[in-house]
Amino acid sequence: MRLYVFFIFIVSQFFNLIPLSAQPKKYHFSSTKMGSPLNLVFVDTDSIHASQIAKTAFDLVDSLVQIYSDYDSNSELSRLSAQAGKGAIPVSKGLLEILLKSQEAYQQSQYSFDITMGPLSLLWRNARKTKRFPDSATVTAAKSLVGFNQLVIDQKNQTVLLAKKGMRLDLGGIAKGFIAAKIVQRLKLLGISSSLVDAGGDIAMGEAPLQAKGWVVGVNAPEEADELLDKKLLLKNMSVATSGDVYQYFLHQGKKYAHITNPQTGYGVTFQRNVTVIATDGASADWLATACSILPTRTALATAEKQNAFLLITTIENGKMKTYKSKGFDQFWKKG
Repeated sequence: MRLYVFFIFIVSQFFNLIPLSAQPKKYHFSSTKMGSPLNLVFVDTDSIHASQIAKTAFDLVDSLVQIYSDYDSNSELSRLSAQAGKGAIPVSKGLLEILLKSQEAYQQSQYSFDITMGPLSLLWRNARKTKRFPDSATVTAAKSLVGFNQLVIDQKNQTVLLAKKGMRLDLGGIAKGFIAAKIVQRLKLLGISSSLVDAGGDIAMGEAPLQAKGWVVGVNAPEEADELLDKKLLLKNMSVATSGDVYQYFLHQGKKYAHITNPQTGYGVTFQRNVTVIATDGASADWLATACSILPTRTALATAEKQNAFLLITTIENGKMKTYKSKGFDQFWKKG
C-alpha cells in the first residue's frame, strides 16, 4: 500500500445565471479497491448521471485489477506467474502494455524498479504479517528469482516468458498510478473533463474543478501519518505519487525496514524518506516514487529530471527535516 496523500477540495461558486438544476458541482465517490480506498471526485451537473459515471469508473478499475493484481490468484498476472519456467505464454494487450512500461521503467531507474521482485515482495509481506524477520539464506533464495533479464517480452507475438520456475511478478509500484490515469482518460471520453482520482495515494487529475486554478494536494511530512507539510500543491492535468514508510515497515533490532524493497539487496530501505513525484502520467509518477525511494538522493533527482518529472524528497537527518527538490518543483506550490 502506498503512503496516503490527503487531497483538499476547493469550494467555489459558479455563474448565478445557470439554472440550479444544471449547476455544475463536485461529486465525491469512494470504494475500496486494490486494498485501499479509491476516491473519485469530478464535476457534473446531475447526481444521477454522476452516479452512473462513478459506476463506470469503478467497473473499469475492477476489470484492470483482474489483469494486474498479484493478490488475486485468478488475475491474468497471477496466472502468468504460475506458468514461470514453462515457456512463453500469450498475454492480453492490457497486460502487455503495462509490462512494456515496466521494462522501460527498469531501464530508466538504474534497475531500482523491477517488477520481477515478486518473490521478495511475498517474503517481506509474510514477514510483516508474522512479525518474523527472515534469515539471510531465505532472502538470498528469494533474490535469486529476481531479475528483469529473466523476463522476456515478445511484443510481436504478444507473449511473455518467465525463465525460472518460482518467478513472480509484482506491479504494485506502477499499477495504481497507471489505473488512476486510465480512469481520468475514460472520464474525459465520457465528457467529464474536471476530475481527480486518488488510488490509495497515487493521484491522477484532469482539469481544475469549477473556477479553481487547480486541485489542492497536501503531502505528508516524513514519519507522520497525519501531519502535512505547511505548503500544498496546486495541480491540474498531472499525476502525483508519494511514497514513504509510515504505514508498512519491519522493525528489527532497532532498525526500520520500509516496505519498499531494494531489488539489489533484497531488503527494505532503512533511511527515513518521503518521496513525492509529479509527472504527466500516473504510471511514471508511481514507478518514479518507488525508484527515488531507493536511489541515492542525487541520482534520484537526476532520474526524475530525465523523465521530465518533478521530485521532492523530505527526509530526517540528525533529527531534523531536510528537503531536496528537482528544478521546477517550486512552480507547483500553492501561493497564499
